[in-house]
Amino acid sequence: MSTESQPCLYYDASCGLCRKEINKLRPRLEPRVRLIDISAADFRPPEGYSLEALLTRIHYFDGERMRVGFAATLGYWRAAGMGRTAALLSLPGLFHCGDFAYNQWAKWRRRHSSQCTI
Repeated sequence: MSTESQPCLYYDASCGLCRKEINKLRPRLEPRVRLIDISAADFRPPEGYSLEALLTRIHYFDGERMRVGFAATLGYWRAAGMGRTAALLSLPGLFHCGDFAYNQWAKWRRRHSSQCTI
């Protein structure tokens, strides 16, 4: 992991849904969060992470630790000023349902997306 402590969101701009969400949140996230397109030709994964892992589930470095999947989504939603929504979805039962749904979507996306190639 980089010694840089600025929050970084690793997202796949080749995925239509990912791109749409990040473009919507971009004004709220920048400049506090560095948005990194993992589908860019010159992208290099952070130390300790593979492109495959980053393509499979979204990753958000919050300045201290890497969050993955649904936890990453809640992290960057907090950074975008959506703290109440993130807090609600962080409650034990809701978090587990959201995490399950996210993981199912992530598996489906990797199997069916012609854009997600390594």
